[in-house]
Amino acid sequence: MQEIYVDDIGTGFPLVLVHGFLGSSAMWGPQKEFFSKYYRVIAPALPGFGESKKIKSLNSINAMAETVLKILEKKKIKKFNLMGHSMGGMIVQEMVNLSGEKVNKLICYATGSIGDIPERFETIDVSLEKLKENGIEKTSNRISKKWFVDGDKAKYFFLCDNANKATSEEAAENALKALKNWRGLENLKNIKNETLIIWGDKDTAYSFDQVDTLNKNIPNSKIAIIKNCSHNVHLEIPKKFNEIVKIFLDN
Repeated sequence: MQEIYVDDIGTGFPLVLVHGFLGSSAMWGPQKEFFSKYYRVIAPALPGFGESKKIKSLNSINAMAETVLKILEKKKIKKFNLMGHSMGGMIVQEMVNLSGEKVNKLICYATGSIGDIPERFETIDVSLEKLKENGIEKTSNRISKKWFVDGDKAKYFFLCDNANKATSEEAAENALKALKNWRGLENLKNIKNETLIIWGDKDTAYSFDQVDTLNKNIPNSKIAIIKNCSHNVHLEIPKKFNEIVKIFLDN
């Protein structure tokens, strides 16, 4: 039986990276290269996505969170720093809800406390309809362009394009349904971990209200707003993004 793909590189205190919708382990490319010099970087490809395309996908954020925790348990990792992007940001919130004592520091990046995202460039239902009408390749390409200020002309857009091609249609549909059904607002007050919230001010997937809600409700949190970036700050200006994250983790 094929196992979930996990990049496990570097040494030191573990840093776990959880990708988002239509993502893959490879979408953390500039982060794995940089952070593996300082930490042990663990970057799974969620079931149905990227390098784990052949694994049966999951239809709830909670199940995805439990899957990542099981990966870490299998690797005997008992304490770690944790960063999640977009849908991955919801997954890491659930991971804290399930096993908060294992998380040292938390980074919620380009995410919010509700899956059926208000003010998103289109509703989850519309994305589901277009997925059925147009298929995974056209739908993922159209959505991914919105994640960069420069669209498909962005330097690292190819990482999204590669991840799109390695995502099953079932995984995309299940992930959208998982997003639509997820609510995390009531759990924010229970996140006691020191938390950094990162957001690009041109993000059309998550409005400022979403990240502001995180910042106001997570007791020990602070927010970093990155100007002139959209949803994929980590690929738009990776050097600055990596520096911000490293300063937070090391202080």
